[in-house]
Amino acid sequence: MKGPIEAVEVSYFVHATEDAETISDAISTLLSVKDRPEEVVMEGHFGNTITWVRHHLSGKDASIAVGRIAAHLPASAKDGLQRGLGELVDERSSLYLRFDKQRLIEGQLEEGTGDPVRIKVKPRGYLLQGDARELYSRILFGDG
Repeated sequence: MKGPIEAVEVSYFVHATEDAETISDAISTLLSVKDRPEEVVMEGHFGNTITWVRHHLSGKDASIAVGRIAAHLPASAKDGLQRGLGELVDERSSLYLRFDKQRLIEGQLEEGTGDPVRIKVKPRGYLLQGDARELYSRILFGDG
């Protein structure tokens, strides 16, 4: 039987002053991401290079990534996410998470909005029973 997660999208920006390989290795290690990402190279306001990177995971790979997020969330992050879970789920039941990119490079998941790694989790709609927040609470925090 298929799990409740259909897809996960992981995206972030790599600035000219950052080491793209270090960020990619951290994402691969922490979230078990193995695919080659989509990359779009842009030019910043001052002529600097900015690369937008996006990984798209589906099926088992998506479920593994969400499980790794749940396993690596420290108690303080779980408390904050659990309190604000309603604000992180959209009308299509997708969950949006933002983690501090620098802390992620250090192997830690901490909420961050300044220059985050963005994670969008899309559930299998037909497997949703009740509120999507209940599903995410069960998966991320072991509730219910």
